Amino acid sequence: MNKRLKLFLGIVYVTILFVFLYLIFSHIDITRLDDFLYYKQIQTDLEKSISKNLLLNVLLFFIFCIIWVTLLGFGSPLLIMSGVLFGKWLGTIISVLSISFGALTLYSIAIFFFKDTIQYSLKGKFSKHINFFQKNEFFYFFIFRLTGGLGIPFGIQNILPVVFDMKKTNYFFASFLGFIPIFFIWNTIGSGLEKYVKYSNDFSLIDLIMNKEIYLPIIMFAVVMIISAIIKNKLFSNKN
Repeated sequence: MNKRLKLFLGIVYVTILFVFLYLIFSHIDITRLDDFLYYKQIQTDLEKSISKNLLLNVLLFFIFCIIWVTLLGFGSPLLIMSGVLFGKWLGTIISVLSISFGALTLYSIAIFFFKDTIQYSLKGKFSKHINFFQKNEFFYFFIFRLTGGLGIPFGIQNILPVVFDMKKTNYFFASFLGFIPIFFIWNTIGSGLEKYVKYSNDFSLIDLIMNKEIYLPIIMFAVVMIISAIIKNKLFSNKN
């Protein structure tokens, strides 16, 4: 049963990935990838398409995010994309909700089908943290999400609480609240990229970096990563 499910999920993931890539590249003129005006044209077309039916596009993106995260997809591309398509505020709301639901779906699947396998594979590595984590699972998982998962790959972040038998309600709300700051940063970068392409006549790396909607969130992200490293060393690494 587990092998069949793994095969099924793998086939679905690869299928979605190829369909997604096909839809993107079928509308891209590869010969114009070095033409900045071409990106302005794409941005204009996207803006018109989304404005025609905002609710439908939000719904489609929402569903795609849930499926993508459930199938162990990376989180950061979705955050940049949501910022580009919907702006930093709406993009943050959509991405926080959809990725929280996607992570919960993945967590539920992992508990139901792979709990024993995951605990066998990971419990030894995190055994000294189990009692510590279970004392206040909501708080510590919230901090874990708030600091970007302490450098752990996003897919593993989403299934790691299986080791601690975390309650689903705590999992969802700790994820939802913990995601907000870092997701806002990524969506702000995406929104900044969208505005730079929209209002610039040609590409300049210096101008892009000096755009406050780019460098400010990058600084904020660097601060979060520094805080994450401090918390990892002080709070999690030394628990027996």
